[in-house]
Amino acid sequence: MSHTLGIRQAQKQKTRQALLDAALALLEEQSLSSLGLREVTRAVGVAPTAFYRHFRSTADLGVELVEEALGSLHPMIGSTVSAAGDSDERITRAVALIARHVDAYPAHVRFIARERHGGVQPVREAIRRQLARFAEEVKAALADRPESAGWSDEDLLMLAGLYVDQMLMTASQFLEALEGPAEERDRVTRVAIQRLRLIDIGRRHWKE
Repeated sequence: MSHTLGIRQAQKQKTRQALLDAALALLEEQSLSSLGLREVTRAVGVAPTAFYRHFRSTADLGVELVEEALGSLHPMIGSTVSAAGDSDERITRAVALIARHVDAYPAHVRFIARERHGGVQPVREAIRRQLARFAEEVKAALADRPESAGWSDEDLLMLAGLYVDQMLMTASQFLEALEGPAEERDRVTRVAIQRLRLIDIGRRHWKE
């Protein structure tokens, strides 16, 4: 009996992931607010009623896509900020890491960029919560650095938010450069490094 239940559970998980993958592919060309569940189930080859065994609505599916797109990045972001080396080395590594992530997961990056200010409120809120978590994690990493001595929690969170916003902007710009010439990717890299350095300079001279 347990073996049969295990097979059923595995099949259910496989179908759930297939629905997520199909939705993500369809969202390459449209927003979540215009996506119909029949489109998704047709792409997977299951009946529309099967959708509701996994998600309450397309908004619920969208929230799961947010978790899939951003959830795994938390350890990476924190370790990047707290890594050894001077600030220029950390900035260069962070930009390279963002570029590699965009190369590996362009559909996820495009989904977040589009839906961050999109028309589906639960998805906007899910993205906002994830970004707030990023800011808190970056703040904690920054607080451990000697140059943060004397900074208030409020100012550290403000600084962390600047870093997170710039990382998101950089990811969007790398996404736009995917289909362009190598020179455009190089330009995005240079500008991203300069902007993060500017934030770092401001950090060193900030007085509450």
